[in-house]
Amino acid sequence: MSISKTIKQRIVEAGPGHRYNSNDNISEFIKPGELDLMIEEVTGKFQGVLESLVIDTANDWNTQDTARRVAKMFCTEVFAGRYVDKPKVTAFPNATKYDQMYVTGPITIRSTCAHHLQAISGKAYVGIFPGDNVIGLSKFNRLIEWIASRPTIQEEMTQQIADLIEEETKAAGVAVLVRASHGCMTMRGVKEHESDMTTSVMRGAFRDAPHLKQEFFNIVSGMK
Repeated sequence: MSISKTIKQRIVEAGPGHRYNSNDNISEFIKPGELDLMIEEVTGKFQGVLESLVIDTANDWNTQDTARRVAKMFCTEVFAGRYVDKPKVTAFPNATKYDQMYVTGPITIRSTCAHHLQAISGKAYVGIFPGDNVIGLSKFNRLIEWIASRPTIQEEMTQQIADLIEEETKAAGVAVLVRASHGCMTMRGVKEHESDMTTSVMRGAFRDAPHLKQEFFNIVSGMK
């Protein structure tokens, strides 16, 4: 049985609530060493794609190792958020009982559209109205990168970022704004290079208090 079928079987046998959608993390079902086996399998499959596109990988030196490069890129970089564990995050007590908003960003977004496997590139901004705990600023970058490194759509990615940050910070309020351009708009279809998409999710205090939401938007508008 192929490694992909083995992993899928584990997920199905785990029962309801376990999925392998494009933007799900399935690292708990992958055993040590199996990611290398997945790279081997994807290499063979993508070699077939190149052959179906009538690309002479035997004699064209530019594409002789393309299938393996693409397989490794998907499994260990571009889609790594599906196959590796969540970054470790240490929470610290909010010792001074800081009770005002803070905003971090811009945080670079590098993701992939699940519809056409084209790049999603942009920036994320996170607003926190703290509760009992705080986390280091660099951890926001790591958490966002982990969520973004999957095939997804921007609306769902923004929700997943908010879910994860809310879970990790236990904040009284979480605000997330993502502004990004999409390769499926710029590289194909209408080929529009001046159109970005902006999504936002408000939780807790940011959803309940309109003035906090507006303050967050005002701060973000002044950030580069």
